[in-house]
Amino acid sequence: MSEIISVHSFRGGTGKSNVTSNLATIIARSGKRVGIIDTDIQSPGIHILFGLDEDRISYTLNDYLWGRCRIEEAAYDVSPVLRQKQRLFGKTGGIHLIPSSIKTGEISRILREGYDARLLNDGLRNLIDRLKLDYLFIDTHPGINEETLLSVIMSDVLVIILRPDSQDYQGTAVAVDVARKLEVPKMFVVVNKALPSADFKELRYRVQNAYNTTVAGILPVCEEMFRLGSSDIFCLRHPDHPWSHEVNVIAKQIVGSGSKLLI
Repeated sequence: MSEIISVHSFRGGTGKSNVTSNLATIIARSGKRVGIIDTDIQSPGIHILFGLDEDRISYTLNDYLWGRCRIEEAAYDVSPVLRQKQRLFGKTGGIHLIPSSIKTGEISRILREGYDARLLNDGLRNLIDRLKLDYLFIDTHPGINEETLLSVIMSDVLVIILRPDSQDYQGTAVAVDVARKLEVPKMFVVVNKALPSADFKELRYRVQNAYNTTVAGILPVCEEMFRLGSSDIFCLRHPDHPWSHEVNVIAKQIVGSGSKLLI
């Protein structure tokens, strides 16, 4: 049975796409077929993490939404990035990525005209069926809008990313409240960019009590992440790093505690 996992944040700059790409990679490396769709159409970028160059992209999510292609024609197999450690790569696992357009004119058109959110709903269902996906990750647009609400409604799991600052705390409360009203089956909060010197136990307790929601993990700020500069998947480049191990912990909670995941 396929599952849809939306990764959301109330504000931009939380590291949402980075967390999404690493979670999807860890799950794919366990042998699962994983899809990622970049619905952050106004500021796309997750394709960069997988090394998907613009000259390789013939169709994007925008093209599907405007009737130029079928949804699967905008999906690109980025599984080779997983094969950096062949012994850990499952026989049937892989990642297909649907990027959004980075062309200024097409981003402007989305801002001006919007799109039919129901068409996106149909496309996601078709994509799961045609690519035989075990998991589909939706990298959402920050904030609360019609497209985000649709993604949340469709989701089996919602992962909300926040930074440990006052503005994120307040905005995340809104996102959590909306998710509860929409009756999302499973919801987790992930704290990203926490200072290594912080008391993680106290931080987890404070966030869990604030939202009455499970904190799946706390990811620290680290120099290696800044050095990488979104040029690669962190858990592949630094598999033994505490950040990578914490993402693995989060991934296990998403797919079920009995799953064996490797980084």
